Amino acid sequence: MNEEIENILHREEMSLANTQKRAMAFFIDELLLSFLLIVALWDSFTTAQTTEDIINITNMFLFEFLTMKIIYQAFFTMQYGATLGKIVMKIRVIDIQTLQTPNVIISLNRAIFRVISEIFLYLGFLWGMLDPAKQTWHDKTARTLVINA
Repeated sequence: MNEEIENILHREEMSLANTQKRAMAFFIDELLLSFLLIVALWDSFTTAQTTEDIINITNMFLFEFLTMKIIYQAFFTMQYGATLGKIVMKIRVIDIQTLQTPNVIISLNRAIFRVISEIFLYLGFLWGMLDPAKQTWHDKTARTLVINA
């Protein structure tokens, strides 16, 4: 782990959130957002005749779904330092420089790169599992850490 990050965490008596907590928070957030998509498209889904129809409906709204994910991630990170999944798992996001909740620019950067990481087969998340500071691509670009709350 970067010595600077290690010193900051030790000095402030903070600890990094483990991979299991982060994965569970991710799962909760994805479940919530998927549920919202299903509710929003319920009328279309009920008229679908085949699984292929459902896939086509979902694909038609991919841009809107990704936009919804970015807004959700950015808003909750900026406002509370954590998404609903992170709140449930008692972890939060901090800006490395200020040790505070990330501002709007940092939160938006983090949310956009999170979606980019998902598009690239979740490689940014795998990176975070192997990184000593547990920083995913979106944490690296935004200069954030996920810590225990």
